[in-house]
Formats: sequence, C-alpha cells, structure tokens
Amino acid sequence: MLAFLAQDAETRVFCYANAELRKGQRDDEILRFVDYWKRRTGRLPAELIFDSKLTTYAKLSELNRRGIQFITLRRRTPKLLAEIAGTPPSAWRRVELENVSRAYRTPRVLDRRITLKGYDGPLRQLTITELGHEDPTLLLTNQLNRSASHLIGRYAQRMLIENTIEDGIDFFHMDALSSAVALKVNCDLQLTLMASSLYRLLAVRVGNGYEAVKSRHLFQDLIDATAEITLTAGHVVVRFQKRAHNPLLLAAGFDRTDLVIPWLGGKRLRLVFG
Repeated sequence: MLAFLAQDAETRVFCYANAELRKGQRDDEILRFVDYWKRRTGRLPAELIFDSKLTTYAKLSELNRRGIQFITLRRRTPKLLAEIAGTPPSAWRRVELENVSRAYRTPRVLDRRITLKGYDGPLRQLTITELGHEDPTLLLTNQLNRSASHLIGRYAQRMLIENTIEDGIDFFHMDALSSAVALKVNCDLQLTLMASSLYRLLAVRVGNGYEAVKSRHLFQDLIDATAEITLTAGHVVVRFQKRAHNPLLLAAGFDRTDLVIPWLGGKRLRLVFG
C-alpha cells in the first residue's frame, strides 16, 4: 500500500490524500488527482510539481495535452550520468537563485530540449550541479520558455510538502495510524490530514510569522490552554484563561466568533479571552 498526498503550494494545506493506492495504480494517480481538482474547483490545476516515481512519460504527455504545466525529476541512470559527465564545460552556464542559502546560490545548469519514448513532443531537461548533492539533479518540464532559475526555485518548493509530512509524523503520528485494516487506514489518514490542515489554516489566520512554524509550536502557543465552558439555552461560551499569546488571537478576530453548531441543537459558539 502507498499513500498519495497533495499540498496547496500557497497555503501549505493538504488538499488531497489517498492511502488505498497500490503499486499497480501508482502511475494513474496523478491523473486521478487532476480529475478530483477539476470536480472540486471547476478548473484544471495550473501547475503540478511532483516526484519522479509518481507517473510515467506517457502520463506526463497526457498532462501536457490537457494544458497543465508540470515539473518533475528524471531518474538518473548510469548511461545518463556518463553522458552528462562528457558534456563540454562551454555548454554549461551559471544561474543565480533567489531565496536559497548563499552556498548554493549560483549552480551550473545545462538547459536542453529532449524527446522521450512515450511523450508526445519536446521536453525541457535542466541538469543542475553544485546544489549540494554529489550527483546532478535532473528536472523535466513542459515549461519551455520560463527562466531556469525560476523553474529550479519552483521545484525547490516541493520540499515544503516533505517538511509538512515530517511535521505530521512528529506531531500527528501520521506513521502510526490506529488501524491495520486498509479501509480504515485511509480514514485515519484523512482525519490526520484534516487536523494538520486546520492547524495550517489557524497559522495563516494568526499570521505574525506563525505561517511557517511547526504544529507543535502552534499547539504550545495557541491551543494548549484551559478554558471554562458555559452552556446556555442558545450559546456555548468558551472562556479562556489569560495567556501571553491571547493578543494574537484577538487581533485575528477570534473574539468575534459567532458560529452555529448544527449538531448541538443550533447553539451558537462564542470565544472569550482573558
């Protein structure tokens, strides 16, 4: 069994998960995600950035046919590495990257148009060295005109989803789901990702640098608190104790919360701080 996860690049919120994926279904999952996104939003995703093991060149061709931009890695084979090693120095050029550490800010890039079996049309292959890895990094994309530095920077953002998965394992125990039954594992994963997404949405709403912190940090500063709950005929009033971070919640407007709780007789929820 495999798990497929998709994350929105801007909000860092998980927007899709499938924990019932078998190896024989792996190559089609990227297209299933595209169909899911179209059903939910009414439009195709503008750009997909994903791991090289996720699909095949024929599926990449289908993404291109649908007008979806993509960036992925190409697998490094001994033959391909030997070909890269034999490329003359004059074919390489340096580019300057933004928002990366100073040590790897100016990698060398070999920018070529290639064709691959199963893919209809030209692909762009960026071979990148001096990024802190022993072997070169090979990017494949159908974005033929964007600058190399932009494409490398965009792919680097894929690491954010790995950081979020690490955060999910550390705080939400994503790798220790409660069920060994495949059907229930998918439910466990969905509930775990719902919790992770709620934390991320809280972080975005609070702002002030919390957008980038891990879930454990959010829990300690904003969630781990005692409160007095009062039930009246029409309201649920949650009165939190005084805490140093309450001003952040007030500034985010949580004191103006007025939500109907359908499963609690239509009572309205109010939050009071301090």
